Amino acid sequence: MESARFLVGQFLLAMPGIGDPRFDHAVIAMCGHDEDGAIGIGIGAEIDGLGLHDVLDQFEIDHGVAPDAPVHFGGPVEPRRGFVIHSTDWGGQDTIDVAGRWSLSGTVDVLHAIAEGAGPSRWVVALGYAGWGAGQLDGEMLRHGWFNVTADESLIYDTPADDRWAAGFASAGIDPRLLAPETGRA
Repeated sequence: MESARFLVGQFLLAMPGIGDPRFDHAVIAMCGHDEDGAIGIGIGAEIDGLGLHDVLDQFEIDHGVAPDAPVHFGGPVEPRRGFVIHSTDWGGQDTIDVAGRWSLSGTVDVLHAIAEGAGPSRWVVALGYAGWGAGQLDGEMLRHGWFNVTADESLIYDTPADDRWAAGFASAGIDPRLLAPETGRA
């Protein structure tokens, strides 16, 4: 049961008062977490004025059948690097399975497949990621910063980005309006 302490396939929700404005109301889909560190993709905020067609244009990929979906702020690390969280019905050259719940791809082949209509049936595009070194996230979980939930994949695909934070808390039976922005000291 050692792996139970890791958060792969879960969602991190930023607690009110997290102390870092980049993570205010953040929703992070956790794609990797072990004793060496953690990586997650932010799905709680869209990048204003940037759509999938803009990203496809950067790679000179014809838009094909791809809708001009919003691009999400994946996190502050490598903000020019793209990732696609997607359904498990497609796999490419670097696709990783995330606890059997969703997949993560980070190479241009997924963009080609989406534009051609041959890619995953459901997907979210993000730039950047959230990353933690060995033990860093574990320490943050012990302080007032993050709350993890095992909400279903509808949080990714069926819930508007602006509603994901509150919906994530609601999946755990919590009304986030009642949360305090800091912890007490005993």
